[in-house]
Amino acid sequence: MCVFDLALTRYLLISLRPWRRAIPVVCWLFAALLPMSRCLSATELATVQVGGADFQVEVVQREDERRRGLMFRQTLPADQGMLFVQPPGRAEFWMKNTLIPLDLLYFDIDGTLLEIVPAVPPCRVRNCPIYPSASAAVRYILEIKAGEAARRRIAVGASLLLDR
Repeated sequence: MCVFDLALTRYLLISLRPWRRAIPVVCWLFAALLPMSRCLSATELATVQVGGADFQVEVVQREDERRRGLMFRQTLPADQGMLFVQPPGRAEFWMKNTLIPLDLLYFDIDGTLLEIVPAVPPCRVRNCPIYPSASAAVRYILEIKAGEAARRRIAVGASLLLDR
């Protein structure tokens, strides 16, 4: 369950205090609707390989998914991540409401790794720093757990292979 769901549950329980008999009904509705929540995952899963390292990733193509990214996630397994697909151009990422440090890997249209931004820290303040790509030809951005790129010896020039 994500932080948003927990906060919403607490809010509903406090707001509904005068109607305590309704709480079981609200909880049942919330439990029934939770699987339809898009809070935890993007719409498409895939396996990607970068420099011989495999990751199970959520593929993000829509703007609303891109804005949400990995916000509010409390953990990210070492073999998982999120792959953002965008029209070729400059990429800019920030860590607003992201609770875990991440490595950002920027790839061009051919899937060649252009740049690694290692161990980008979480941001819990109003004005978070932006992490722009050095290249204006970025097509794919892979977010993985901080330190995984170095641990798996992923280097600039590695190829991104997508297996759906």
